[in-house]
Amino acid sequence: MQINRNKKIMGVIRKTKTVESLINFFNESKDPISIPELVDEFDGTMDKSTVYRILERLEDSNILHSFVDSEGLKRYAAFNNDDPHSKQEDMHPHFVCNDWGNSSCLPIKISIPPVSNYIIESAEHLLTGRCKDCIS
Repeated sequence: MQINRNKKIMGVIRKTKTVESLINFFNESKDPISIPELVDEFDGTMDKSTVYRILERLEDSNILHSFVDSEGLKRYAAFNNDDPHSKQEDMHPHFVCNDWGNSSCLPIKISIPPVSNYIIESAEHLLTGRCKDCIS
């Protein structure tokens, strides 16, 4: 899930040290992460408003995507493809473990059928249950 920084960032978002830090974090992270976790992770390096501002820009640029978990926390993860315009093609469900609260992007593609008289721009699919670590 490497974010192609040169292809997506150049000309879209100013490439600052704080933006680089967040991008590097998402390149190394395999699971979606919440804003409170990110604020804790970057405590002393950037304040909460900077984290929010950068996440919003990265999401608006289709570099990151987000979903609201079962506790109402917004979680962020990188898209799995190199085309920033293929947001619709990367629709997938998210899973939250009821035992541990950890979340993940599931490697399943979901396609939304066209609906007459509607333009579907986004959809969220949240699945909850027990993760593979809890059931083994």
